[in-house]
Amino acid sequence: MKVIKFYSFMALALAGSFLFAQEQPDTLTLAQVREYALQNNRTLLNSKDQVTASKAKFWETVTNGLPQVEAGFDYTTYFNKDIKIDFGGVPMSVPMSDASSGKIQASQLIFSGQYIAGVQLAKIANKLSEQNLIMNEIDIKENVTNSYYAILTNEKTLKIISENLINLDGILKHTNNMYSAGIMEATDVDQIRISVSQLLNMQKSLERLQQLSFNMLKFQLGISPETEIVLRDSLEYLITFIDLQLDSISSFDITGNINYQLMESQELLAQKQVDMQFWSFTPTIAGFYSYTRKFKVSGFDFAPNHVAGLSVSVPLLTSGTRMLKVAQAKKELNIAQRNKEMVRDQLALQEKQQLFDFQSALENYSTQKENVEIANRVYTSMQNKYKQGMASSLDLTQANSNYLTAENNYLSAVLTLLQANTSLEKLYNTL
Repeated sequence: MKVIKFYSFMALALAGSFLFAQEQPDTLTLAQVREYALQNNRTLLNSKDQVTASKAKFWETVTNGLPQVEAGFDYTTYFNKDIKIDFGGVPMSVPMSDASSGKIQASQLIFSGQYIAGVQLAKIANKLSEQNLIMNEIDIKENVTNSYYAILTNEKTLKIISENLINLDGILKHTNNMYSAGIMEATDVDQIRISVSQLLNMQKSLERLQQLSFNMLKFQLGISPETEIVLRDSLEYLITFIDLQLDSISSFDITGNINYQLMESQELLAQKQVDMQFWSFTPTIAGFYSYTRKFKVSGFDFAPNHVAGLSVSVPLLTSGTRMLKVAQAKKELNIAQRNKEMVRDQLALQEKQQLFDFQSALENYSTQKENVEIANRVYTSMQNKYKQGMASSLDLTQANSNYLTAENNYLSAVLTLLQANTSLEKLYNTL
């Protein structure tokens, strides 16, 4: 009995802890957000279904050239009609009774150039759908990564503003006391109060922006806007994963870029379209065999039970239609080849631009990091001087404004650096 009570107690405890855990918001790292998006983003789910449909289409094309077997049953009535036949002046009457039979027929495509090309086209189309899925996955990972970065940046800004508000509230109380004692003027109080009001407005605006950013991330993850999530990683932690030395970045292999791979597949698809039009000049050969079981025959029936045959279809004259289709397919191939060349050149330019952007972002990050440290020291020093009566409220608010601007510039530089790194990872196919 005690054992039963013990297990009952444990079950209730576990159930309670499970419910408690369910009420807590999900805490997600950047890696978890990316993985969750790959599994649940609605755009990716559609792309995955398209891949599945493309595979089914490929096998549908393949099966068109495999043996085809069909069966049927026929029943015919002649309403007991008699057929009059004259054999050398001797009239005869043959009754046409009802007839019924069952038939099974097998057919096999022996040769068709267009079928061969069609299978190849379906295979390339399936490959294109898979490559589109990969491209969409990369885009989604980039989007959720940048959303993650934006939320962390807003969160850090809100934290700085909150801490700054606490400091300014303390200074405002101190200034009020000094004003009540007749040591400071009303303008000093007003100056600090204006700074507090401006910060409060900024805080409210950022809080609304943060909510919108979370909603965007939830949309990208394919979850309800009501679901609460918390981001575990910090900006400082994520910065440590960035290689801050450009010299260590590997050379760009354009063939590994998904956009270039898509252009290669488009070119191959266009080439197969040309081949398919050329195959239209070749004959198509097919064979068949059928067996008919006659359950009931009429009075006049000479059809055999076993029939086999071979059919050859040779295109002779189509008034130039096939040649025109070949010419059109060749033009489409030329377009696909030029598109591939343009994408290759664009990617080469894009690499140079993104390396430039990364270098600039890195330099700006280093500068702004130093600036925020200096602005913080100046603001802290100005606070002490103001409390000692050695600085005016205008000096203090100006130092506070400079500090907030430096913090904002620094966080903007961090976000730009992280985004520049993400763009490079996407280009190099390492995202």
